[in-house]
Amino acid sequence: MVSPLHIPGIFKMEKSPDRTHSSADPLVDLQGHIERVSYINEESGYTVARVKVSGHRDPVTVVGGMMNPTPGEKVRMKGEWTNHPRFGEQFRLVFCESSVPATAVGIEKYLGSGLIKGIGPVMARRMVEKFGEATLEIIDQDSARLQEVEGIGEKRITMIRRAWEEQREIRSIMIFLQSHGVSAAYAARIFRQYGNAAIKVLQENPYRLATDIFGIGFLTADRIAEKMGFARDSHLRAEAGILYVLHELSEEGHVTYPAGPLIRKCEETLEIDRKFIAAALEGIAGERQIVIEDGASFPEALPDRTVSLAKYHLSETQTAARLRILLNTPSALREIETEKAIAWVQEKLSLTLAHNQIEAIRAAVSNKLLVITGGPGTGKTTIINAIIRIFSASGTKILLAAPTGRAAKRMSEATGMEAKTIHRLLEYSPQKGGFQKDDTSPLDCEMLIVDEASMIDIILMHHLVKAIPLPSSFIMIGDGDQLPSVGAGRVLNDVIESGCLPVVELREIFRQARESSIINNAHEINRGKFPRLQPPGDRLDDFYFVEQEDPEKVVDLIIRLVRERIPQRFGLDPMEDIQVLTPMHRGLAGAGNLNSVLQATLNPGKDGLQRGGRFYLVGDKVMQIRNNYDRDVYNGDIGRIVRLDHELQEATLNFDGREVVYEYGDLEEIVLSYAVSVHKSQGAEYPAVIMPLLMQHYMLLQRNLLYTAVTRGKKLVVIIGSKKALAIAVRNNKTHKRFTLLSQRLRKAMAES
Repeated sequence: MVSPLHIPGIFKMEKSPDRTHSSADPLVDLQGHIERVSYINEESGYTVARVKVSGHRDPVTVVGGMMNPTPGEKVRMKGEWTNHPRFGEQFRLVFCESSVPATAVGIEKYLGSGLIKGIGPVMARRMVEKFGEATLEIIDQDSARLQEVEGIGEKRITMIRRAWEEQREIRSIMIFLQSHGVSAAYAARIFRQYGNAAIKVLQENPYRLATDIFGIGFLTADRIAEKMGFARDSHLRAEAGILYVLHELSEEGHVTYPAGPLIRKCEETLEIDRKFIAAALEGIAGERQIVIEDGASFPEALPDRTVSLAKYHLSETQTAARLRILLNTPSALREIETEKAIAWVQEKLSLTLAHNQIEAIRAAVSNKLLVITGGPGTGKTTIINAIIRIFSASGTKILLAAPTGRAAKRMSEATGMEAKTIHRLLEYSPQKGGFQKDDTSPLDCEMLIVDEASMIDIILMHHLVKAIPLPSSFIMIGDGDQLPSVGAGRVLNDVIESGCLPVVELREIFRQARESSIINNAHEINRGKFPRLQPPGDRLDDFYFVEQEDPEKVVDLIIRLVRERIPQRFGLDPMEDIQVLTPMHRGLAGAGNLNSVLQATLNPGKDGLQRGGRFYLVGDKVMQIRNNYDRDVYNGDIGRIVRLDHELQEATLNFDGREVVYEYGDLEEIVLSYAVSVHKSQGAEYPAVIMPLLMQHYMLLQRNLLYTAVTRGKKLVVIIGSKKALAIAVRNNKTHKRFTLLSQRLRKAMAES
């Protein structure tokens, strides 16, 4: 039997996404093979490729829609010649069809492109030298013969065979998607999720893509469903649309949402009558995918009915219930004579504690649950050390944790004790079904101290408190004035506002901290006052403002600061020590463009990997943008690319000394991190921070965002932008409201106890 990949009739045919062609215009027919793919947008399929065309001496630049273009493929194209003002003559596609190559040269290029895992350029050359034009047929029908090629053993044959079969299935999915007007870029992701059942799943319910596969949202799934004939007012579409809107709202930080505004948002998104939405709401509530609550339960918070995704409702209600039980369960700790302990620890630490700090120690001794909050320079780390010393001396078993790896590492360095991420503390295991530590298998401790508590979202808080032994003490430490967690909720602030747990606020800035312009200005900003600005000059300081309103000049300044001025003047490493933080992703001074120019400046090179619009190079600084429990890498973790293996199609990344392997198809979880959003910087400290602040960032000019950015800098903060934008950010304390009910649920739970 001949492989489907050999059948000339199975072609790719996709309309160019950027041009509408009139039937009256003459189309040009060209044939050739793909020499090189210069660019491909995986979302739209828009491609720029160099094609060796029959009758043309030099390769032709071809632009337009192609389905998974691979070097070496034969292509038959229809289109027209155009002249780009910058790039010159191009052939703009209207239609394109392709098939696997038939010549030895084409097969070598095809296999050497990285299409098949286990075959790189060297191995492709050896295979073609051995089997010539029969190479693809050997792989497909008699793969055992591959052992005749030097360097190929049974293990590699198995890998090649599996990858070849995958490619065949992926091609089938591509053809299916293309027949429904959807970019083939999604095919590999869909295949990895559903395997051979992919087409069946899509035919039954294409809306599953929106919730099952990272990077494919409701709008894409909706487009597929429409092409497949699903009605716009179908019950399936309405239900999927509601879940999509609720997921989007949770991405904005909401744990719940008022029913009225939710229905209006769904109407705008789905463009159907609200009666269909109301019926679908009741339907998915009946299936327990969402929870609808009467607003009368919490009239002071939300007068309307509220709608929550089931997992968020469960997390919020169970967090409140568990905190109540922890608070009401007698402590197992030995009694401590507070005043003697305070005098003893001051002697041990060779310091005099401030009034607020002494108050915090007294509260830690006398309360099972406690929140300690304060800004930079107010001695939170000193308090952690003092509490650890006092309770360790009495034999208390203490565990330390923080939400991110960077925050846990800092906590370990500051205390001399091991601190873990919350995920590692709770022993998350995808293979075993999630967190292994819970109320049936609690943590082995008598006291748990968690730092950077402002970063904890409601889902993580639920799992954390569930695993705390009932007799144990629990201390949360954080800065409530920072941005809230990336995930849904505002846990630290809700706990503080509930009034149900004792809270100690550290207010005094210590002498050493008072000498830092970073810390002084952070507190000025937090009080709504304009920071004291130090222009660049001869005197070394740790906080500078460079006035520049032209975005292009701001970008040029950032490049010079990172590459030359800061390393020369402060002795800091451009890659390891300097972090650019920006309020937004788009625009010249956004993270997207800044990453491109900083990559070209700090890590120039050509031998890399292109995935969609991103280009990765060995040495690149990158960030994980979603929790990946299998790899034990989490949203916001920063690493470096140390190896790219085109033959195995694997990238090796280093995260804080730990090497993690990614298949090329999983690199959608990774973005360049020379510049990152302020939100993504939470829990981190950098020796130097550079931040552009311009009027084009108007929608995000908020006090807590500026405050968070400034407090990320340890030795140096440089803000480049306009004083007007800075003033707006300082004055604007109207933070984006998150709809949560943890504070109200806590008060209700405590009242019932």
